[in-house]
Amino acid sequence: MATEIYRDAWGIPHLRAGSAAELAHAQGLVTARDRAWQLEVERHRAQGTSASFLGESALAWDRFARRARLDDTARRCFTELERRDPETADWVRAYVEGVNGGLAAGADAAPEFARTSLTPGPWHPWTPLGVWLAAHILFAGFPAKLWREQVAAHLGVDAIGLFATDGPGTCGSNGWLVSGERTVTGQAVIAGDPHRWIEDPGVYQQIHLSCPEFDVVGLAVPGVPGIAHFGHTGTVAWAITNAMADYQDLYRERLRRTGAWVEALGPDGVWHRAARHTEVVEVAGEEPVEVEVIETDRGPVVIGGPEGLDGDPSDPADPSGTPVAISLRYPPRVTGDLGFGALLPLLRARRVADVDRAFDRWAEPVNVLQAADTEGGVLHRVAGRVPLRAEANRLRLVPAWEPGHEWQGWQETPRAGLTDGVAVMANQRGPAEPLGVEFAPPHRHDRIAALLAGKERWSAADMPAIHTDTHLASASALLDHLRALGDVRKVQPAPRRPARSPKLFEQGGPPEHAPNAAGPPSGRTTGLGGHPLDALTPEASALRDRLLAWNRRMDADSADAALYSAVRAAVVRQLAAHPAFAALATPPAYPEVFRPWLALVPRIAFALEHLLRAEEPHGIDRLSAVRAAVEEVAGRPPAGVWGDTHRLAPWRALEPQTPYDEPGLSGDHDCVLCTSGVPSLTDRAARGPAARYVWDLARREDSRWVVPLGASGVPGSPHHRDQLPLWLAGDLVPVVTDWALLKKETDV
Repeated sequence: MATEIYRDAWGIPHLRAGSAAELAHAQGLVTARDRAWQLEVERHRAQGTSASFLGESALAWDRFARRARLDDTARRCFTELERRDPETADWVRAYVEGVNGGLAAGADAAPEFARTSLTPGPWHPWTPLGVWLAAHILFAGFPAKLWREQVAAHLGVDAIGLFATDGPGTCGSNGWLVSGERTVTGQAVIAGDPHRWIEDPGVYQQIHLSCPEFDVVGLAVPGVPGIAHFGHTGTVAWAITNAMADYQDLYRERLRRTGAWVEALGPDGVWHRAARHTEVVEVAGEEPVEVEVIETDRGPVVIGGPEGLDGDPSDPADPSGTPVAISLRYPPRVTGDLGFGALLPLLRARRVADVDRAFDRWAEPVNVLQAADTEGGVLHRVAGRVPLRAEANRLRLVPAWEPGHEWQGWQETPRAGLTDGVAVMANQRGPAEPLGVEFAPPHRHDRIAALLAGKERWSAADMPAIHTDTHLASASALLDHLRALGDVRKVQPAPRRPARSPKLFEQGGPPEHAPNAAGPPSGRTTGLGGHPLDALTPEASALRDRLLAWNRRMDADSADAALYSAVRAAVVRQLAAHPAFAALATPPAYPEVFRPWLALVPRIAFALEHLLRAEEPHGIDRLSAVRAAVEEVAGRPPAGVWGDTHRLAPWRALEPQTPYDEPGLSGDHDCVLCTSGVPSLTDRAARGPAARYVWDLARREDSRWVVPLGASGVPGSPHHRDQLPLWLAGDLVPVVTDWALLKKETDV
């Protein structure tokens, strides 16, 4: 049977071949033709060679990729795959051969290659594994442990909980499964949307893969064969969300040089030789940079080294004054397994039990899985590899030289059922709670569950209304403070209690003026710390009343949503400038790649609800901060609507010579329509629904999907941005599986 490439009206590739290996070759070939620039960028990211053509701006990532040994780990994992599962290894090879066969034609069509004078390089059999690892190495958010370490050192361990929420570097998803008892057809529907960085080209590729063994539609990861996260075989469908599990550890190391070697102090009290070598990173337009790569028995050293950090050699968390050296331990580096053994069984799945067995082989990232089949089977479970180790490992950095922090095996992955015929996952504390530390607030989950509860029977066509819901439940914390500004009776002085630490008092305030030390004078509004406040100006009072009457929907055409966002941003600025947080304003001199997790303003922005509701305010008069923010915005209110500033901001490795006029967006971080800026830094949304899908088990042809831009990665192509209007409107593209309705492009 000849291998055939078809396209639908949206340019989505539909591939048909005589075997799974031939089909993998065709998938690699068509991906290279459609997305050669994207594949080249991802290959270089996996190797740590991006700066060779993107310049100094990519150097921080390359340093990290080299030090974390991403490419070497991918090679190890492929070697293990060859040993454990030669069929899958050959299938991956076939994909790589297809990529190499299509890169030249793809590069000719992509203008970025000429702009950078870049020639695409060869893919190796392990390159897809490297692409997968590079895409997910920061997915579990291990740098959050660096942030917690800073908070504990400067504010105390109890303050860590103030910021216990999904942070600025986190990726999430919505996903819901409606069983047949709750649908109009009697068959299940699965729907959702992964929330990732919006990239151009997109991080998901709509594709249809067909051979005598299977016929599957789904969202593939460009550079990786098969369909891992979201797929529909005709008789069974599956989807995942980020479980928010913690499965990577950071160790403080004690290192010393012994001639040309480096030794690390182990938990047995013995100095052990670490692996050490140097690598050279080429930087376009600059001198090459040498990187020292050190790996201890725990893992690669990703921060510092035997001499610590430049300009800050000692570790403030280590009273011995040992120079900073932090190693990373992550499962594939330990096991040599990235879970690629799950990919072929997923394509061959016919029932929920098949999907379940396939995900038993899943490694990372750790996900919550939902699946359903045409026989009424449903599945709701966690999949992935989480180590068994001490509780301290999950929370913060741990000393490598002390016993008790070794990995002791792997956690059992939890399972869950459905409630009233429905299962909803939105990165909240759910079945994965025993495996994680920080989760998303429950707002998206609760809103989806409430919407589903409002109707007895659902169809696939009903799901976009849930995808695009813009209600912002997390606004309640700030709105409650606004309400308190206008009613002194609602804010009573809190009971006296001992001060936690002098550095947490209001600036310049002696202990007798500490928060909650005294009640307010009669008749005046007070801050939550008991401080008297002047009355609002008429303009601020009018703004307060307007926001209290707002419907809490973050619609692009809403002026009230713009006002709320402006007040929220001003509150974030007020809190970030407070002396209580002064020590966190300047992060340690860690590598640049970790800065998103260590920056104070984004941390406060994403944890604002916690900070406003915390029982212990840490010396911060929150109502005073809200009052100042309202007065600030009342004096300089935004002139337009939410969509004027909340605009799409896709990440591109190379910015276009003629910038796009990106559209305004509805939604916000805690809406079901999760489009995320960083309050007080930018309203522009770089993160949001990287795809939307609805899998209908009654008729696969009634399934729907959409991506933010289009099926092609080539600027100027008719299918580069043709799905953007649908994505903005919440509409979806039909899933076409009838070959007679497709246009044949070529035989391979």
